[in-house]
Amino acid sequence: MNIRTFQPGDEVAQAGLFNVAAFALPGFKAAAADDVKKRPRGRGCDPGARFYAEVGGQLVGYCALEPEQARISFPWCKKGHETAAGPLFDAALTAARARGLTTVFAAYRRDWHPVLQFLADRGFAVAREVINYWADPVDLPTLVNRSKLPIDRLRREDVPIIAAMGRGIIRVPDDKLESYFFANPYFPVEAFLVLRASDQTPKAIAIGLESSTYADVKRIDPLAPCFRLGAFGSEGLNVKRVNGLFSYIVASPQESLTAGLALLSEASQEMTDGTVTALAAQCPSDAPHLVGFYTRYFKEHGRFPVLEKAL
Repeated sequence: MNIRTFQPGDEVAQAGLFNVAAFALPGFKAAAADDVKKRPRGRGCDPGARFYAEVGGQLVGYCALEPEQARISFPWCKKGHETAAGPLFDAALTAARARGLTTVFAAYRRDWHPVLQFLADRGFAVAREVINYWADPVDLPTLVNRSKLPIDRLRREDVPIIAAMGRGIIRVPDDKLESYFFANPYFPVEAFLVLRASDQTPKAIAIGLESSTYADVKRIDPLAPCFRLGAFGSEGLNVKRVNGLFSYIVASPQESLTAGLALLSEASQEMTDGTVTALAAQCPSDAPHLVGFYTRYFKEHGRFPVLEKAL
């Protein structure tokens, strides 16, 4: 058996390997070769961190590392070639260490038990769950004096305060956060709303995304391990675009409910004036003050585990 890195033309075989290895798992969705082809050409993708097992010149398994995300995949192998899984996974972990990563993570459906067990056997532990929510706008409470709320748009001078506010949740380094907000290719800075204190400093920040081209939250698989575009905690990851996405963080956990409701009221008004008929949200389980807010005003739709390993 030979373990090698990506070569042009591997995309079709990679999609096929995943499809034959995973088709019996719950919620399986077939991979398309065209989708795989986009990844080696994508921003930040490292073809030298994608590993393939060959036997007799035929590919029998693969495992991928996404260094910029610190995300690692399960090693998908053809039936009868499961022994390739260990060497493939070890090659990806070695590549992670060589690139200076100190931790890696994996995210899969909670009902993909063989995959989760493989990761657990190799020292991965559940660090958190990512909880998906949805809400019908008509079920949200109405704020009578919404027009008097001290809410406006994000300013560049707000960024250091937002960085401190999002510590432990926001994944973008502090020195890249301004670019994430103000030069994001996927949404405008006007999508952000800031709730301000009397001295004009930010108390909380939210995002609301509306686009008819994005997925309807009620029609997507809520157990799929998909991070949602714009949700705080999804920065720098591969994401799914969901119409009506609302997400927020707050400086003081004690103000989670009041700040969140004020921002939700403002954002939902803007979004439902467009194409949004259902609101979406996503929150990590290790932010209990945020979970409490979403549990109160949204319905839990599903969740998936995030497993981490220190290198």
